Amino acid sequence: MTKSPNQKSSSSRYGMVSTAFPEATNAGVGVLARGGNAVDAACAASLALAVCEPQASGIGGQCMALLHVDGSTIAVDGSCRAPSLAHRSMFTDEQQLLLGYGTSTVPGMIATIGYLSEVYGCLDWQDIVEPAIRIAKQGYRITALQHKLQAENVTEFLSIPGRSGAMYFLKDGCVPFDIGDLFIQEDLAYMLEYVAEHGYASFYRGKIASQIDQDMRANGGHLRTEDLARVPIPILRNPVSGRYRGVRVDTIPPPGSGDGMLLILSTFQRVAGKVLQKRDLEAYRHMAEAFRQSLLQARKNPPDPSTYHQATSPGHIAAGKMHDAASMHDADLSDTTHLSVMDGEGNAIGITQSIELVYGSKAAAAGLGFLYNNYMSMFDLQDPASPYFLRPNAVPRSSASPSILFRDERPWIVVGSPGSSRILSAVSLFISHMIDGGASMYDAMHRPRIHCSAKGKVTMEEDEKTASIAAGLQNLGYPTDIIERYSFFHGAIQAVLWDAASGKFQGVAEVRRDGTADGPTR
Repeated sequence: MTKSPNQKSSSSRYGMVSTAFPEATNAGVGVLARGGNAVDAACAASLALAVCEPQASGIGGQCMALLHVDGSTIAVDGSCRAPSLAHRSMFTDEQQLLLGYGTSTVPGMIATIGYLSEVYGCLDWQDIVEPAIRIAKQGYRITALQHKLQAENVTEFLSIPGRSGAMYFLKDGCVPFDIGDLFIQEDLAYMLEYVAEHGYASFYRGKIASQIDQDMRANGGHLRTEDLARVPIPILRNPVSGRYRGVRVDTIPPPGSGDGMLLILSTFQRVAGKVLQKRDLEAYRHMAEAFRQSLLQARKNPPDPSTYHQATSPGHIAAGKMHDAASMHDADLSDTTHLSVMDGEGNAIGITQSIELVYGSKAAAAGLGFLYNNYMSMFDLQDPASPYFLRPNAVPRSSASPSILFRDERPWIVVGSPGSSRILSAVSLFISHMIDGGASMYDAMHRPRIHCSAKGKVTMEEDEKTASIAAGLQNLGYPTDIIERYSFFHGAIQAVLWDAASGKFQGVAEVRRDGTADGPTR
């Protein structure tokens, strides 16, 4: 695999970085070139994405990481946490769950990236934060996708009292930036400089925490200094692991959704791989039902992160009554980002990070330049027995599924995607195309996608075969939508691979979004 003109695919002998934005990929590659390991590169790329992909993630959000370092695989849970004032009675309608200061949980991203850098990286923290500071100060160019997403969310931005998010992320505080506009974030750069100098814990204690507290009190939010002070150490969890056609797959445990992704692969495995690779009704029916059953299981029996242990066999999953909690808003609105990195020492890491909705709560931290998340919307408001019921210090359920595939006990592929519940379908389809179809990473990422909701609605990307397949699915009782090819809806694969035969790393970045893949030249 050679580097494509648009850098959607690339190869290198010295490591590989795939992210959802060119400047973030460059930040990771630069760290590898300076002697950093995969974790260093991933942390630098993560912080850069927080600057140049604000619609999908940011300092005010959360992240989950799966890493393989020095022969061990670890899941790092950097979930946001509900503030101490959290209570179900604070929300009386859905709009309160989606927009404004009151929807924000305690950000977990800085704590997680700082911890990863401190424990598993080898470069100084200042070196990791520096690319993000530079991008914030010098600016980056607004893309067509960002212009489109800003245009779609202008009304929501302007609905926030004080219009704090609009003042930072809309042009002149009221209209979308034009494609190609230089976007500079001075307040965010100042905040990142402070965190670089004083350490990642300084985000949660002292000056910054006090500013967030004051901002929240002034605008009806619920975060307080004592909430922030509790956060700085993320939770280490054991990965969940399975085998697909003999290939080991490690992924993120609850509150992530790697267990659901493994259930899909388990269901795929009951069918011959060559059957799944056909573009016909039989293949699409198998895939749709695998996606539906996985989502049904997650809603019927949501796993408790504090007590979860992986079952030896998922067995048959019967359809059951779904918990249609009011808090589970239309996931089609959500956005996230993912990055994947490998280095020449055999280390590998995938990070999925988010602020939940596109541009999060649409409210920004005054003087600090980042958007607050709206993860309050992802708690259960109906069932007090649910592990994700809204209570102080609870964590929300996430669809994040960063995954590492192994061959001969060495990381072979790191892959992940944004897309809420479509993360599971995008990642499992990619894995099937790679293993069942023997596809290249570029072809596996490029192929038309399908998703099926827990209620049985199938969404398919349009091509010459979808009309006849859709008609067949409709006859089988699946409501079906055909949407545009390369849709934003169906996620965004960011993946890297070690090819033992050539001794090279390969990378692909999603054609549906803005990202690139690249590696150092030496």
